[in-house]
Amino acid sequence: MPTCQNCKSKWSWKQTFKKSFTLDTAMTCPYCGEKQYVTSRTRNISTMITMMIITIVMLMNIFFGPSFIFVFILIGSIPFMVGLYPYWVELSNKEKPLW
Repeated sequence: MPTCQNCKSKWSWKQTFKKSFTLDTAMTCPYCGEKQYVTSRTRNISTMITMMIITIVMLMNIFFGPSFIFVFILIGSIPFMVGLYPYWVELSNKEKPLW
């Protein structure tokens, strides 16, 4: 679970999950009120996992032909990824650019 870099408080799964779905890049700490930002490492991990799932499904479609099973795998992986996301989130005090 993520830890606030300012007050060192550990966020709960529910707090992290709720804060993850805001359009603002900053997440406000529920304990001290300071803005926290997702690290580039966390963004890279999220992107890598998403790309791996899509690639695996696409390769299965190429090798075994189109099938609804692979579509269900892709759709079924979305709740899995969303549910696990709060566990690998890391926070920092400063926002770093994507590139």
